[in-house]
Amino acid sequence: MAKFFDWLFSKKQEPTAPTQDVANTAPLTEEQIQAIVNNQNPRFDMQQLIASCGQSVGKQRELNEDSILALTTTMAGNSGNLPFGLYIVADGMGGHQFGEIASNAAIRSVAGYILKKFHPYLFQVKTDTMDESFQEIMLEAVREAQKMIQREAPGSGTTLTAALVIGQQVTVAHVGDSRAYFIFPDGRIDPITRDHSLVKRLEELGHITPEEAVNYPHRNVLYRALGQGELLDPDIFTVAFPQPGYLMICSDGLWGVVAEQDIVRSINEAPNLQRACQNLVTAANTAGGPDNISVILTQLIG
Repeated sequence: MAKFFDWLFSKKQEPTAPTQDVANTAPLTEEQIQAIVNNQNPRFDMQQLIASCGQSVGKQRELNEDSILALTTTMAGNSGNLPFGLYIVADGMGGHQFGEIASNAAIRSVAGYILKKFHPYLFQVKTDTMDESFQEIMLEAVREAQKMIQREAPGSGTTLTAALVIGQQVTVAHVGDSRAYFIFPDGRIDPITRDHSLVKRLEELGHITPEEAVNYPHRNVLYRALGQGELLDPDIFTVAFPQPGYLMICSDGLWGVVAEQDIVRSINEAPNLQRACQNLVTAANTAGGPDNISVILTQLIG
């Protein structure tokens, strides 16, 4: 084998004639370059997802019990265009042993189950349809995560907010009080998940007002969490991706201390998603950073 490589690299490589004409190139003018750079509303021929994330341990915690996963891919060609994304935030329950293990086990289990299901359709030539709906896949993924947490970190728990984006559809699986939002360029911010917390339940029943809920004692107490109890009833639903707009998933270390109008401003005034995520993390830490902070931002363009 060594002689073969010696022969290969000692051979003089003769130039070969091109099989087709080479396209002529010409430099762009300064005006053309500036028009491209300054275009604030570019036309995207290919629909695609873009995403970024940010995280901080905060100002008052020594351990980070949050875990995040952001996976984005696009397959495009003559047969079509398929944006695919999976985004998860899990917040290990404070005061429970192994909260960080629970959150990490949750994202690994959910992501592993979903990617195993979609792998033949994304990376192999498989043309038949799935036997399960996206919601059924998400439900089973959460159930598998429940088993893994109970096995690897018994007695612990975590929130889980996961979004599976395929084309223009968003399928969400949600347990606990991490949140998913739709955020629009006109300043609207719409939470698309509901907290599984004691304070939120009291608010829904009319026992306290939204204003009272902000400073209500034990506002972090959850009545539903991944890894807790034998039966699990996650919220699972499918909605359309906002266009134009953003999908944001975050832990309560962000939404619990940064006002909604400041969240919107931090995103809409940022030059890109990476800067927007950093702005949000900085805002939460500036507000005292009482908890771990995690955020994922994604946008569907084209």
